[in-house]
Amino acid sequence: MGTAERRGAPADDGQAGVTEETAPVRAQVPDRDAAATGPDSRAGERQPGYRPLWSEEPARRRRLPDPVRTAAVRAVLVVAVTLILAMVAFLCTLAESWLAFPMVLGSVAGTVVATWGVLDVWVTRQVWNQRHGVVSAPSSTARAMRRERRRARRQARAAERGRGRIGRRGGTGQLTHP
Repeated sequence: MGTAERRGAPADDGQAGVTEETAPVRAQVPDRDAAATGPDSRAGERQPGYRPLWSEEPARRRRLPDPVRTAAVRAVLVVAVTLILAMVAFLCTLAESWLAFPMVLGSVAGTVVATWGVLDVWVTRQVWNQRHGVVSAPSSTARAMRRERRRARRQARAAERGRGRIGRRGGTGQLTHP
């Protein structure tokens, strides 16, 4: 249904038994702005009586990083295939089919691969967090590395200031340079 059709359609006020013959006649007021600027100019605005299908809500959590999301999709696919293999193996066993044994072997191999896939998601997420400094725990590798870099910069600045000053040697009263 297009925008023009929606404008002419009456709003659903909960009057399910009202037909076109018994409904009150609604006067249609011509829209001067829409006629002057075109039919699509008010497409982004809300019209009275228009109810959206859903309301936007902000996301509760941030989106996963690309490598983690890729590993998660791969793990979900492998787990789904493994569950299908296990179900087919069970049904073949009940039917006493010759396919039961190969399906059981396949589901065992699928379980190993699915376990690897889930561990891959976990390891990829941990590596991402440590490389990009997302974890805020005091034992975070990224935080320790930042602390060491700050300490090294402070020491370099202090050494640079020390070289620029004229100091005294051992309290003998002689200047450091001849």
